[in-house]
Amino acid sequence: MRTFNLISVDSRKALSNQHVNEYECQGEIFSDLISYTTRVASYNHTTAQMSVYSCQSKTTARHINAFLVFYGFDTCTMKELQDY
Repeated sequence: MRTFNLISVDSRKALSNQHVNEYECQGEIFSDLISYTTRVASYNHTTAQMSVYSCQSKTTARHINAFLVFYGFDTCTMKELQDY
């Protein structure tokens, strides 16, 4: 497993209170975004599928948007993330 922090979309500085866990499971590669202590999004590298599980704050929305951009997706508003 590899763990790393994301960079802010706006300020280009490291975001605090988040990290990404990248791992292999049953032959597929996944990346999970952990905001504080909660898994809020996941990316399946094998199928190129992005899943967003929870977006309860502006900080978490920033974390998720950085995760989306890192994996080549467009950013979303907080409302769009909550409806995802």
